[in-house]
Amino acid sequence: MIIAAKPSTLTVVVSRGQSRNPQKRKLEQAIADASAKIEGVEVLVIPHLYDLPKSSESFASLKAITGDIVLVSWIYARAAHWVLDRNGIGGQVGDVELAADDDSEDDEDGDVESATDESSEPVDRVTDINPRPDRNIYGLDLKLGENSDLFVSEIRRIAGQEIPPSIERGVNSDHELPIVGGKLVQVDEKTSRRWYPVIDFDRCTNCMECVDFCLFGVYGLDYGENILVEQPDNCRKGCPACSRVCPENAIIFPQHKAPAIAGAHVEGEEGFKIDLSLLFGAPATDGDPIATAARERDEQLLLSGREAVGIDDQLAKRQADLKAEPKDDLDHLIDSLDDFDL
Repeated sequence: MIIAAKPSTLTVVVSRGQSRNPQKRKLEQAIADASAKIEGVEVLVIPHLYDLPKSSESFASLKAITGDIVLVSWIYARAAHWVLDRNGIGGQVGDVELAADDDSEDDEDGDVESATDESSEPVDRVTDINPRPDRNIYGLDLKLGENSDLFVSEIRRIAGQEIPPSIERGVNSDHELPIVGGKLVQVDEKTSRRWYPVIDFDRCTNCMECVDFCLFGVYGLDYGENILVEQPDNCRKGCPACSRVCPENAIIFPQHKAPAIAGAHVEGEEGFKIDLSLLFGAPATDGDPIATAARERDEQLLLSGREAVGIDDQLAKRQADLKAEPKDDLDHLIDSLDDFDL
């Protein structure tokens, strides 16, 4: 069954997690049930967004939505936004007030943070050349809390609805909300866990470094010669190497354990997509993201029965360019750590 929302309707999309954790399922259902009772809101519950193929019923339902969307999922909001985009559901990044208690970021989800020096000339991003539709997609990260009212309150704010006093007092009051139509559709379809890169086109400059770096045929070009993830299932499970060589931090692996690679906005992430654990006693490495990427690529080549290539000429040039750049805050932090006798 495909849900077709009216243009003026706000659609809340709840993307279920990969696990069968009963607490997670309870939270998802509570948000869906409460949202369906908000006037002017329709609800669509789908399997885990990242695992869905383009031909799925869920994406057919999502493509039929023409109005604003609130996307509630277990992956970072930035990652979820670009998973939708790659499947033909585009829009602008909506302003969300819900954030982690210790979130000190000042940047909005749609802001572009890159490895480009502030003094350099501005470059065109893919979305500058190919703007997305003029409708908002609001991303809510389910990892931010365990109380459904936390998310329902934000959905009410986005929908322009008054928040009941009981919710403001922190009382779980889903059962007290009047049913205004119960417009809730749930799509049940089988999925399997997947691993593939997602491109943030608000950051991507179409430099093609990922195409040159990846040797597994994951990337390609569209009719306008813009980069795209053409064969996502060619990607090697667990390998984030292409994310490390992207000069604009535009490549996301939503299921990676490192927040910077998984799509979080990590302060000081500029050009340094590398696990912090590698800086504090983890397996021996020089901490260079490009050297790490080359090692990860070689591991996957060997596992697939091919020869390792190491740091080729193009990677060597990138490595030299990185070392020639002025030191940033993270470089100074590493230098200060080197000065300690640990």
